[in-house]
Amino acid sequence: MSKPHFPRKKILVVDDEPSVYETVKMLLEFDGHEVVTADNADDALTLFDQGRFDLVITDYTMPGMKGDELALAVKARLPGLPVIMITAHAEIFKSNPTLLAGVDRLVSKPFHLADLRDAIQKAVTR
Repeated sequence: MSKPHFPRKKILVVDDEPSVYETVKMLLEFDGHEVVTADNADDALTLFDQGRFDLVITDYTMPGMKGDELALAVKARLPGLPVIMITAHAEIFKSNPTLLAGVDRLVSKPFHLADLRDAIQKAVTR
């Protein structure tokens, strides 16, 4: 498995399932990124407000605030920051694309590392 050829980023990963955010963190750290995790949107926004991130990767289905709402909250704070949403419910977005208003890239679960790398590269080089 070769590493991608784009600059390292500081990435905030948000998912309510520890096994998911730990796996994504491990994969991204393998690629040389600095990764901070949160298990809900409220904690993610607190971390976001305290630090500087190059990218946010969020799950869609979380208790409380959903990933699309988190994306809009991130964009309200920093409009140009890329947001990637990972979801097992991609069909929701195909039938209602307005839910993607704050999302730059969508990655369907289950995903391969190559899918995530491609989404990151496209989101940060747009």
